Amino acid sequence: MKRITTTALSFLLLSFVTITAFAFQADITKVCFSPNGGCTEYIVKEINTAKSEILVQAYSFTSAPIAKALVSAHKRGVKVEAILDKSQRKERYTSSTFIFNAGIPTFIDDKHAIAHNKIMIIDNEVVITGSFNFTKAAEEKNAENVLVIKSKELAKEYMDNWYKHKEHSEKYEGR
Repeated sequence: MKRITTTALSFLLLSFVTITAFAFQADITKVCFSPNGGCTEYIVKEINTAKSEILVQAYSFTSAPIAKALVSAHKRGVKVEAILDKSQRKERYTSSTFIFNAGIPTFIDDKHAIAHNKIMIIDNEVVITGSFNFTKAAEEKNAENVLVIKSKELAKEYMDNWYKHKEHSEKYEGR
C-alpha cells in the first residue's frame, strides 16, 4: 500500500509541475473549422489588425487573400517575415514569390523532412495556429481547424521557436 501511495503521490506531483510549467493566461478569441468555415477571412481580419509585426511559418502557402493581406500589412509599415517549407521552392503556384517580390523577407526552412508549422504571431500577443494550411484547398476542400489565441506568454514561446527556425533557414531568392 505504501508503494502505491508513493507512486500515486509522485505521479500527482509530476503532473502538477508539468501542468503549471506550461500554464499561460490566454484567451481563445476564435475557433474555426473548414471546409467553408470562413477561416481564411478570419485570418485576414487578424492580419489587418496588426500594428507592429507579423511572423509567419507555413508548410503550404497558396492563399491569395492571406498573401495580399500580408503585403498590405507590410505596405502600411508592419514588419512581416515568413518562413516556409522547402516545397515552396518548387510548387507550381505559391504565394512565396508574391510576398518576396513585395519586399517581405522570406526564408526557406529545409533542415527538416518537412517544416509543417502553420502559425502566425501578430504583435507579440496573438497566435494563429492549427492544422489549417494557408491555402485555398484548406478553406474549400479540407477538414482543418484554426485557433486564434491572445496571450503574450504563449506568443513569446512561439516567437522563440520561430527565431530558432529562422537561424537555420535560407533566404528565399524568388523565382
